[in-house]
Formats: sequence, C-alpha cells, structure tokens
Amino acid sequence: MKRMMFALAVASFGAIAWAETAVDPPMLKLHTRGLKPPAGAGETFTPFEAAVDWDPQRTAVVVVDMWDDHWCRGAAERVVEMAGPLNEFVSKARDAGVLVVHAPSTCVDFYKETPARRRVIAAPYAKPPIELAADQRWGTAWDYPDEPREPAMPIDDSDMGCDCAEQCEINAPWKRQIAAIEIDDKRDAVTDNGQELVNLFAERGVDNVIICGVHLNMCVLGRPFAIRQLVKMGKNVVLVRDLTDTMYNHEMAPHVDHFAGTDLVVEHVEKYWCPTITSSDLTGGKPFRFAAQK
Repeated sequence: MKRMMFALAVASFGAIAWAETAVDPPMLKLHTRGLKPPAGAGETFTPFEAAVDWDPQRTAVVVVDMWDDHWCRGAAERVVEMAGPLNEFVSKARDAGVLVVHAPSTCVDFYKETPARRRVIAAPYAKPPIELAADQRWGTAWDYPDEPREPAMPIDDSDMGCDCAEQCEINAPWKRQIAAIEIDDKRDAVTDNGQELVNLFAERGVDNVIICGVHLNMCVLGRPFAIRQLVKMGKNVVLVRDLTDTMYNHEMAPHVDHFAGTDLVVEHVEKYWCPTITSSDLTGGKPFRFAAQK
C-alpha cells in the first residue's frame, strides 16, 4: 500500500511539474499596414499601421501557386528567385506553431500519397459559413471581383501579363510546387480546394491566415483558398507584400515598371480586402526584394 501511495504521489508530482512548465507558444507579433476606406464624400483612403498578436495555433500560412514552372519565362524566373526567401518564411512560421498549407493549383495529385495531402482529405466535413465560389477558372473554383466593393485592377492584365521582350506562349507546364519550398509531411497540408480548406481550418480552429505566393492580381485574390474567399468567410487575413508578384506587362496601362505595377496591386488589396505585412515579422531580416527591383 505504501509503495502504491508513493507511486501515485510521484505521478501526481510529475503531472503538476508538467503543468507548471508547459507553456503555449509565443504569440506572433505582426506589423500590419493598410488603407481605411473614406468615412464620407470627398474623403480619401487613410493609411494606417497596427501591431497585432496572433495565436500561432489558430493561424495558417497559405502558399499560393508557387509552381515548378510557368508559361511565362519572366514569371518562372521570379518564382525561382523568391522561393528561397519564401521557404525561410514558412519554415519560421512552422517552427512557431503555424499550420503551413501548400496550394499549388491543379497539382495536388502529385502529392496524393503523401501524409500532407492525406491530412487534408481526412479532415471531417464542416459547413462553410458562406456559399463557396463555384465558377471554374484555370482548373479550380474562382472567386471573381466583388463589385462595388472592389473596382477594376489598377493595372491592365488583359494580355495575361507576360513582361518578357518576346511574348511567351501560354500553356500549363507546371506539375508540382517548386522543390525549393519544403513540405513537412509531419505537419503541413496540401490542397487547392475551398471546401477542403474549410474542413481543415474547422478541425484546427484556424481563424487567422497569412497569404503569400503568386500571382497577386490573379490567383492570390481569386483562387478558392485565397484572399477574396477567406475574407468573405470571416477569417483575419494578411498578405505578405514582399513575398508576392504580379502578371503585369509594363507596356500596358498604367505604363509603369513591373514592380511598380505589383505595388499598385498591393495597394489595391490594402484598400479593398486586407492589411499587409512583410516577411521580416517572422524572419527578423530585411524584406525580400527582387534583384531587378528599383
């Protein structure tokens, strides 16, 4: 009896000691930037900055369409250049306790036998808080611009945005996410489906979403796992403004260089959809810049 009581006492002490030493992971400290809408007639958008603390266990990073190749040579080269810094960012997020969701549209079958893909499929059905986008575009459901909330893009991408000296032929060469971005099968998820994302987020209690990837004027806004639909679902969303790119040809309106065009679309997102952050909030280094960016 004494031996049993001693064992129970040791077990109880161990439980108390674990409870006293176990701590939740530190909050994510994000420095957001955005534009408040006009309060009345004749007024303009007002810039704001705000520091927010997000619980990493209720936060996800979604990596949008960082494919292994692209029909536009310039776009493919910029993805290669950005992939390393983006991988560092998601690695820091993962280590902080954030769920990393890889969303290479139309390529998820490449990962069908992986734990990261099966993890999403296994998540139980959850009823969406809104009617999910159903119209199809470029291989997935698509959430189109929501007028009058969102006016036309500040750049003309009607030519599909190839900024190369010789225009590239449009095709679909991508087969997977670029290999430079690590997928951790023990913790990450892979999907390009809106309902699957609803299921996964409900299972994990995700309220906050950090978006990065390409291309901002197209997939990062319109895909079923991207900004428009997530905001409509009531998620707290931020865009990583230095880890994105646009499909924009500088010879089209408003006739600015490629990176200035991207800045205009970032401003569009800050006006009509969500605030932005830079990758330095998690990496501690300088924000990413393309080598050709002035």
